[in-house]
Amino acid sequence: MLWVKVLHLLCVLGWMTGIFAVPRALIFWKREHVATGGFGPTGDLTIRLFRFSAGLGVIAILSGLWLAWSWGWPAWSLWKAGLVALLLGHYVWTGMLVRRAYLGRFGESDRYLRIYNELSVLVVIAILVLVVYKPG
Repeated sequence: MLWVKVLHLLCVLGWMTGIFAVPRALIFWKREHVATGGFGPTGDLTIRLFRFSAGLGVIAILSGLWLAWSWGWPAWSLWKAGLVALLLGHYVWTGMLVRRAYLGRFGESDRYLRIYNELSVLVVIAILVLVVYKPG
């Protein structure tokens, strides 16, 4: 079972990279789009990062569910699953923002994207507290 934990942690790290970096990359992509009027390397990088981390997110979620099931679904794992569902919703919305950016529509301000980015950090901190302390 330890190998599942290793796989889970490795994929969580990769998914978190996308969760934290893609909204920030959208800010730079927007600036590049304004400056050049077209699709540039920052857009390509943002899309690639989103797609790569999405695959890791799927593996992280599936391996996390497997671990929770093997432990008999302790209370803290149910709370963690709920918080992960919030992160998944965050990631899906990020994908919608990336898709709109690909179409040349950058509707969100830099400030919105920064705040949006930091909200995911708060959810991740809550998950870490649950995993380390395992309350209940």
